Amino acid sequence: MQNTNQYLGLIGTYTKGESKGIYSFTLNTGERKIENVQVAAELGNPTYLTITNDNRCVYSVVKDGDNGGVAAFSLNPATGELSEINRELSPGASPCHVSVDRESRYVFIANYHKGTVESHVINREDGSIQPAVSVIQHEGNGPDPRQEKPHTHYAAVTPNEKFLAVVELGSDAVITYEVAEDGALTEVSRLSTHPGSGPRHLVFHPNHKFAYVMTEFSSEVIFLTFDGETGRFTAKQYISTIPADFTENNQGSAIHISSDGRFIYAGNRGHNSIAIFSVNQETGELKFVDRISTEGDWPRDFSLDPSEKFIIASNQESGNLVLFARDKNTGKLTLLQSDVKVPYPVCVKFLHVK
Repeated sequence: MQNTNQYLGLIGTYTKGESKGIYSFTLNTGERKIENVQVAAELGNPTYLTITNDNRCVYSVVKDGDNGGVAAFSLNPATGELSEINRELSPGASPCHVSVDRESRYVFIANYHKGTVESHVINREDGSIQPAVSVIQHEGNGPDPRQEKPHTHYAAVTPNEKFLAVVELGSDAVITYEVAEDGALTEVSRLSTHPGSGPRHLVFHPNHKFAYVMTEFSSEVIFLTFDGETGRFTAKQYISTIPADFTENNQGSAIHISSDGRFIYAGNRGHNSIAIFSVNQETGELKFVDRISTEGDWPRDFSLDPSEKFIIASNQESGNLVLFARDKNTGKLTLLQSDVKVPYPVCVKFLHVK
């Protein structure tokens, strides 16, 4: 068990400039600061990663020469040190998103450049990744010039773990796949979002009936209802994450929800901010609360810490982590620290606290 004043986390990066790979850090909640940033594993472009619920393993995107895929690591939860188990690679560009189910039976991969979603079985004995069970090639495009082909950006199981929710940025769709016992995927439902919106990432409300999608091109959060029996999503609300008078380039990035389901946080790259929304617990609809600067350039991701009293944001282009205090009653954020250097940070994940 981690010290309640010390939470360990990992950061995925682009390995250009001085970046070496995956970094670890400590959030000292007593001192309210980020400490002990160090290299946890050296590998190419580990831009997104996920940590199993038991903190036993980490699965990370990896680029290896002309190949891309996912690397499996055993994790020392006391130190954040990683030891590689194996890699599962294929020719071409590396993925952009990786996730696991609660019981760590499967790894799911979304590949932006290829427009594919993959499922892999995990070896329960050592955590190694097995060859793909399903590799599904998406089709279609959208009106934005960046939607010239499919660009799959997110894939993770639904709360009942019966389905895989996949977000397709290139063709403006949220696609639901049924997950078979052997990990094979079968499409069962598809929701089309507004043309040119570019849906990117998705989070579920703790009631499992509401979901929220961040769009990259239209800079909006889409509120969806979800039918856990059929896997069907239905769009109910679109709400902007940037000011109406902001006309410069902005690309939506990450979206996260507090564990009580009361607040949604959405990242803006370009406006360089995090937008905060309150959630109507009966209807699921969002209401704008506040917006705060990330004190850097291109906030690719952010994460609530295990206590949810803090949020850490990663500014990709300015190479700094930013720590905010979070008010659980209002949802608002207060800047604490913005000078923590990490080269080209992308993804921020905390180890799970038992």
